[in-house]
Amino acid sequence: MTTAQWIVLDHAIALLGVVSWFGAGVAAALRRHQLGFGLLIAAVLVTLTRAATVSILAGRGWWFVADKVLLGLPLLGVAGVAAVLTAGPRLWTAIKAAGERPPASCVVSLFTAAYAALAGLVVTFLGGYPLTWSTALTTVSLVSAGAVLTARVVAREADDEGVRGETARHPAFTRRRFINTAVGAGVVGAGGAGVGLLFRSTDSVVTGGGPGHSSSSRPALSVADLRGLGSPSPGGARHRHVLTAKAATVRLGSGREIDAWTYNGHVPGPAITATEGDVIEVTLRNSDIEDGVTQHWHGYDVPCGEDGVPDLTQRPVAPGEEFVYRFRADQVGTYWYHTHEASDPGVRKGLYGTLVVTPRAGQRTDARSGRQQVDLTLPVHTFAGIVVVGDQDGRTEQTAAPGTAVRLRLINTDSDPHRLTLAGTPFRVAAVDGRDLNHPEQVRDVSLRLPAGGRYDLVFVMPDTAVALVLDNHRDTGVTLHPDDDAEREPRIEDTSDWPELDLLRYGTPARAPFDPDAADRHFTLVLDRALAMVDGRPAYAQTVNGRGHPSVPDLLVAEGDVVRLTVVNRSLETHPWHLHGHSVLILSRDGTPSSGSPLWMDTFEVRAGEVWEVAFKATNPGIWMNHCHNLRHAEQGMMLRVAYDGVTTHFGYAHATHG
Repeated sequence: MTTAQWIVLDHAIALLGVVSWFGAGVAAALRRHQLGFGLLIAAVLVTLTRAATVSILAGRGWWFVADKVLLGLPLLGVAGVAAVLTAGPRLWTAIKAAGERPPASCVVSLFTAAYAALAGLVVTFLGGYPLTWSTALTTVSLVSAGAVLTARVVAREADDEGVRGETARHPAFTRRRFINTAVGAGVVGAGGAGVGLLFRSTDSVVTGGGPGHSSSSRPALSVADLRGLGSPSPGGARHRHVLTAKAATVRLGSGREIDAWTYNGHVPGPAITATEGDVIEVTLRNSDIEDGVTQHWHGYDVPCGEDGVPDLTQRPVAPGEEFVYRFRADQVGTYWYHTHEASDPGVRKGLYGTLVVTPRAGQRTDARSGRQQVDLTLPVHTFAGIVVVGDQDGRTEQTAAPGTAVRLRLINTDSDPHRLTLAGTPFRVAAVDGRDLNHPEQVRDVSLRLPAGGRYDLVFVMPDTAVALVLDNHRDTGVTLHPDDDAEREPRIEDTSDWPELDLLRYGTPARAPFDPDAADRHFTLVLDRALAMVDGRPAYAQTVNGRGHPSVPDLLVAEGDVVRLTVVNRSLETHPWHLHGHSVLILSRDGTPSSGSPLWMDTFEVRAGEVWEVAFKATNPGIWMNHCHNLRHAEQGMMLRVAYDGVTTHFGYAHATHG
């Protein structure tokens, strides 16, 4: 079983334990002695089973069990043992002596164990990782308050019965007093949760085992001074573009119309292309996007001042304003651009486009045929359930003569992953996130999972039969390449739903890394979860990093030249595509299994539920860089932080930096 499956099983067993303990308490209160005794035995067995699942999860990583081992199970263990010793013998005696009423302590002990079981489960979902003293004290206080309130209710009922002598007409719990108990416990818990949020650690920076801020007398370097080169390399050219962000109604290939936020009235925005060494200059103008816009060059390691992060590297471009980006295209490959101001609605509504930089050494050709290759850039985007590939919904038709070298540049501009298959030909995954793989081997009849924000370059030689790119198992969505001009002839597209997924960590040929990740200067651990946290100054059920939400997550401090290692743990049951600005990371391992194929450099790697990834990078691009989940909803809900170089500052502030 995967770690995610063990997490789900543990949650199910924990919930079953809560039901069993509460059931035993209710049965005892109603004097259903035999049922109560049976449920008590069931609760004990479920609790012991949960101890086993927690032990297995502990073998997958301390992050998955810290709250359970340090609080949940000990609290339940103490309360459960007390319940067994107090209620077990008395329920057994009551069964033997029909009609005998167990003492109030029997009911109270069972409900206290139930509160402890419930509290442990709630902490898992609301407290997240790491477990704090405030969370532990709040939880213990809540369980204790519940026990006291229950004891008072039970004692009052016992007094009432003694005075009136009408036991049959006065059950152990009345609806009114049960509600009072629940409300009282809820008030205590809510107050405790608030105290827990207020008393979380306020560290603003972590050093990952490296030195703290230097005491250098050199003046601080502002991100505003870290701008791109203005002149191309020898033989290079200058490419100027004007992109105007505006709302527009866009007609798709099928004739359907969508209301979108666009660059120059189109989705995707204009394709930006360059040759290695050229200078790209883009003037971004905002016509009528009230939220403001910026331009982030996803995966492209531009100087920090060109990164397009609002209130960190620049002010958002408001309606009627403009901002000029300029950088030299020294990085070859497939990339894309999108707004980083209110990026969840902005990108979802259409503020994105493609960036492709080709080598200066000459145009790519098929060495055997001498034919110019067919090079298609295919951003995938979803508009309100309508999937668009390039600028077409439905299936796009393309002609490629047999023997032609074909390159498909696939870009996922959505916040969720896509499953891709290429039917009708063997192919190679030539590049991932713009970086070439080392001697990738030919594969066929396999699927590819493209993370949010990620890119794959697929290359193949066109056969004399049709080739189909299939998206998410929908045979009516994707691209069909025909070997002749007869596109009217409908090819048979095979069912690819059962094709296995290609594991890129075992694909290609190994090669030596440019640095030693085992000798890292700094090592940071990022635990991704959901928990109560402050997000932009407000309490929320947030997407958290190490128990905190943006902008309260501490900066990761690095120094130029450092080798930095990241352990990224997904403790939640959601997928988190993790994206570092300004750098690509070398994938070291997943769930403890080392990467054994080509060196895999990615700027957006997908950490699925329960997974643990080890990655590393060298700090060679000074600045203050965002590091966040590229499910942009999750980023907006708090799952982002900064990697800050020592000695670099920003005068734009940080209270709302990145805006998603």
